Amino acid sequence: MTNDKPMDTTGSALYPIREVSRLTGVNSVTLRAWERRYGLLRPQRTPKGHRLYAGEDIRRVENILHWLDRGVSVSQVRELLDRPGRAETMTIDEGDWAGQRRQWIAAVEALDVQGLETLFNQTLALYPVAVCLLEIWQPVVEELEERWHDRLGAAAQRQLLESFLRTRIGTRLYHANQYRQGPPLLLSRLSDDAGRLGALLLALAASDAGYRIQLFDAPLPLGEWALAMERLDAAALLLSSDRAEGNELIRHHLPRLATQLKAPLCLAGPVVHIRAADLEASAIQPLGDTPVAAIERLRGLLG
Repeated sequence: MTNDKPMDTTGSALYPIREVSRLTGVNSVTLRAWERRYGLLRPQRTPKGHRLYAGEDIRRVENILHWLDRGVSVSQVRELLDRPGRAETMTIDEGDWAGQRRQWIAAVEALDVQGLETLFNQTLALYPVAVCLLEIWQPVVEELEERWHDRLGAAAQRQLLESFLRTRIGTRLYHANQYRQGPPLLLSRLSDDAGRLGALLLALAASDAGYRIQLFDAPLPLGEWALAMERLDAAALLLSSDRAEGNELIRHHLPRLATQLKAPLCLAGPVVHIRAADLEASAIQPLGDTPVAAIERLRGLLG
């Protein structure tokens, strides 16, 4: 039986870009951007110009992800890959991440929707979602939240960013749900007063981890969550909040709801550390403050 998979000159298999994307979790747009803008990859080409990647290229992608996960910006990665010994003496430049965060904040404060669109597409083209969340979007939201206290124009800035992210993330969730293989999750804000931004970023992190997401823009009455979970066949209920919430809700109503559900009731966002003592003895599953950390803990919980 003949093997029709493309081979390089050494007889090793070559992979099309869609297969490399599947194996590494890095989308095709990002792989092409790493090649064109930074020279991080050098795939071979078919006579028709289609990219073909060797096993060495796949290992290089994995090394790129390793450095990105350690907080290195993509502009610094090539030197670390091409000069491995440099890693021991090289100082990670936080300026690149800080510069990107400043661009996001400036666009929000200027109510520059086109600027946000450019930054959003550019960021996702260069980095995996988890890196975008850790290094850019979560820090940007945290800094903006501090700036928005009693500041003129804060309401407009917050509404603009929430509307922008709801549309872009909602679109990504819709398309991702068509092919995700993970179990469905029901996700919402814990209360009407809880911030929408945290729930949106949490939904994006969960989708990126392979879950199918049903995102409710507003919380349901507590008595309706069990029915919604049953009808949607959700593997967990994730509620997000950036504030302390009321004592009755945290100490009585939520723990009671947790015992009524057939799936875990999970809490994410700053409320987790603010209310750590109240959550210890309850059936509620505290996941963590940040989206990426919360979804990592959720994976361990659901197996």
